Amino acid sequence: MLAIITDSTCDLRADELEALKVRSVPLYVNFQGKVHRDWVDIDPAKIIAGVQAGADLPSTSQPSPEDFAKAYAGAVADGATEILTITISSGISGTFQSANLAAKEASVPVSIVDSQNASGGIAILVRQAARMRDAGASREAIVDMLESMKRHMLVLFSVGTLEFLQKGGRIGRAQAFLGGILNVRPILTLDDGKIAPAAKARGTKKAIAEIVERIKAHAAQHHGELVLDFLHIQDASLAENLRKAIREAGVEFEDGSLYEIGAVIAAHVGPGTFGVYAHVKPA
Repeated sequence: MLAIITDSTCDLRADELEALKVRSVPLYVNFQGKVHRDWVDIDPAKIIAGVQAGADLPSTSQPSPEDFAKAYAGAVADGATEILTITISSGISGTFQSANLAAKEASVPVSIVDSQNASGGIAILVRQAARMRDAGASREAIVDMLESMKRHMLVLFSVGTLEFLQKGGRIGRAQAFLGGILNVRPILTLDDGKIAPAAKARGTKKAIAEIVERIKAHAAQHHGELVLDFLHIQDASLAENLRKAIREAGVEFEDGSLYEIGAVIAAHVGPGTFGVYAHVKPA
């Protein structure tokens, strides 16, 4: 029996994880003097409210190898004879490394996929892995499919405030101040698993328009059925507006899911963040 394990930054809620028969290992958020487990002890609303009330920006940390070892042992105790683990990008977290260290001591074979993504991007791969497992595919075939899928995925997201990026040391105070005055919304992506700038726009409407154009270009370059999954932090209307704009632009796509980005990633990008993941549905 193949067990599938992921981490909490996939942003799949407990009921869906249970339905998919997937275990999740939480990352940690250090906030207001306490260590919290992502999606277990803390959610984005608590972080946003706390920071806006004057609390210091949270820090985050990866699960330990011991955390993954416990998950592996639990899966084996439930009858697993092999394990597939799918983690947040190694370019933005050490979670992949912890999963690999634990795998060395596991009592059954373990394959670990570096998603090179976060949030909905991980969830897309987790769902595909669960579908293939339930259809009887081998662990090796599932890994091959996930590696192929992630090479053709695109994420585009825009942050609502530069405050969190500035407090986290990712941009300077002057940049944050000027960006706030000019109402500049950077549009970011993941390039080789690392956060990278894609564009910038003056205001939310222009940010949406820029993302729409880039989704159109992506759809033109990739044949097959386009699936779009939408992301937000504490404001689903932003993601819904983006979905509507893409449809009105004539892009044909299958609706995926609407994800609220979890506390770990929210700690770094802040409220008002929204975006979209694009991938081609496997044949």
